[in-house]
Amino acid sequence: MSRLDRQNRGYTHTMDLLQRIAVDPTVRFGKPCVRGTRITVGDVLGYLAAGMTQDQIVEEFPQLTGDDVRACLAYAAERERRTLTIPAA
Repeated sequence: MSRLDRQNRGYTHTMDLLQRIAVDPTVRFGKPCVRGTRITVGDVLGYLAAGMTQDQIVEEFPQLTGDDVRACLAYAAERERRTLTIPAA
């Protein structure tokens, strides 16, 4: 498999993961949430930053799957890529 094929597969998988994140103005004030839950991307990232593992998060929140946790990471990565920086004058 070529490098380009591997990149495209990774991109496709990331895009599939992003489908797991929903933004609805009527749920949690429009913050991005794992689809079908009220658990925000920020909540999941906070748990990871605090040292919880993916398995611990899934155990604590049985409505989540490992792919949901990875979707939160993918969402944060995509948002970071789109961050606009303004150089200092």
